Amino acid sequence: MMGAPPLARPVGGRTLPASACDAHSHIYGPGAEFPYVAERTYEPVDTPVDAYRAHAAALGLERAVFVQPAVHGADHAAMLDALQKDGRHYAGVALVGCEVSDATLAMLDASGVRGARFNFMPHLGPPPERAEMRALARRLAALGWHLCLHLDMVGLRERADAIAALECPVVIDHMARISCDAPTFADDLALLTDLLTGSEVWIKLSGADRAVQGAADLAKMIPVMAQLYDAAPDRCLWGCEWPHPNVRWQPEDRALLDLVLTALPDDRAIAQVFVDNPGRLYFRNRLEPT
Repeated sequence: MMGAPPLARPVGGRTLPASACDAHSHIYGPGAEFPYVAERTYEPVDTPVDAYRAHAAALGLERAVFVQPAVHGADHAAMLDALQKDGRHYAGVALVGCEVSDATLAMLDASGVRGARFNFMPHLGPPPERAEMRALARRLAALGWHLCLHLDMVGLRERADAIAALECPVVIDHMARISCDAPTFADDLALLTDLLTGSEVWIKLSGADRAVQGAADLAKMIPVMAQLYDAAPDRCLWGCEWPHPNVRWQPEDRALLDLVLTALPDDRAIAQVFVDNPGRLYFRNRLEPT
């Protein structure tokens, strides 16, 4: 167990509330105990749950959602081990195929998993077909799960209509990897904003470091995150994406947290993004953490 939660602390002039949730981080290994898949496309560094605890305590984060990384494939043992160690404060998002059995989904649900993730990034493998995705979404809805989509703006543009029509909650990871330097940036931001305004799609205000060339440019993402929050204040989440796998440059975690706190308009908005919204999506069947 985590023990007594850390006190809320000021970050960048704002206060991080009690029960704040990091809605997107990863557990890697340790590889000697939880092996990585042979066909992995990047080489992870072991970052087990104890390392995550230290990271979260330093930032004042009390709850977490662990997203299954592609290098562990469909073997969720490392993530489930982390969930078992603190089921009240931790939840998970699985990697499953469209053909996953009902028994496997039930086992994952009982272990604290609350969603399934599909990767639409070419370096992470082939994406599912639309019909298969629709069928799985119906099954996830019956469990009260959501579907987490990891895609870029090209993929989002190709699938926006299909995403809005899915029969379970949908969460877009990392602001669809929007890039401030792309010539289509204005159109991309308009597409994201319209999707959030016109549907029940959720979004993670995470991955700001992936949208810019370096730490000096992070402030460019403040108005982007502010606009996305305004479009769907009750469907925005934030995740650190620790330990930042497969990135062009290594961001500083406190700077990423400070960034989103600066982008949000007030303490009520911070409570929505860090406490209320993740509480509804990931911790709805749990006792409130103490």
